[in-house]
Parts: sequence; C-alpha cells; structure tokens
Amino acid sequence: MSGSLTHFDSDGQAHMVDVGGKNETRRVAVARGCITMQPETFAMIRAGHAKKGDVLGIARIAAIQGTKRTSELIPLCHPIALTRVAVEFEADETKHAITCIVTAETVGRTGVEMEALTGVNVALLTIYDMCKAVDRGMTMHDIGLLEKLGGKSGHWTA
Repeated sequence: MSGSLTHFDSDGQAHMVDVGGKNETRRVAVARGCITMQPETFAMIRAGHAKKGDVLGIARIAAIQGTKRTSELIPLCHPIALTRVAVEFEADETKHAITCIVTAETVGRTGVEMEALTGVNVALLTIYDMCKAVDRGMTMHDIGLLEKLGGKSGHWTA
C-alpha cells in the first residue's frame, strides 16, 4: 500500500478531501467487471430475445448514467464534469460470461476511478435485473480498476 487514507482527518473523522490546490489535468480511468450466467441466458442476450429488450444496449446507457451519478452514491466522492464515457462489452462463449469495460475521462483536480468502477457495477446490475426472471444465479465478479492516468500519481496499470 502507498500513502495514507486521505478521507480521514487528524482526529480520524471522515471528510471530503480538499482538491482545491491540485492542478487540473486530463484524467482517465478504465475499469472492468464480469457477469457469468447459464448458457440459455447467455444465448438469449446474444440473440437479442430478452423480453425486456436489448439487454446490452440498456446496460450501456445504465453504465453511462451510473458514471454521472457517482458522487450521489459514494458519500465522499467529488462531483466531477466527465468529458467522455465509453462502455464496451465482450462476450465469452465458453464461460457464458459478459465482460463490461468502462472508460471515464475528465479534465479536473481529481480522478475518475470511482466513476469507471460505478459504471461497471451499474451495467452488470442492469444485466442481472433484465435477466433475473430466467436466471437468478448470475454472478458478478472480477470487478476492478485496470488503468488510471493523470494527476500527481501519474500512470498506473493493474
């Protein structure tokens, strides 16, 4: 681990970190997560036959909405102006799994890791919600940050 926990003051009380003295830089974060399901559920999503509609299309919009609402969900997260959000899905035929990759970007004083991670989680939850009537055993896993660029700490990759 590097550094100290920045969301606590000297008395151990939670607080929002002061980013006012930081320079504005281009910041990018890429996060990934996976949802595994029954073969029939996977086939239904791939064929576009879900009763609720285009599962991955709706999950893409949900991911974008999730990134924009991150500061409303994570108590000490700063509201930031996103400049770009990209959402990709990869289907794994052998594992009956769909991987979601979210890239979030901003020009600002704080990073976008939480936004990318929130977008991934909201996309996976949306897939679950849209398909739970046929497969309640879907599992979400391997959620994490892949890459972070910008700011004082520079470039980080998993």
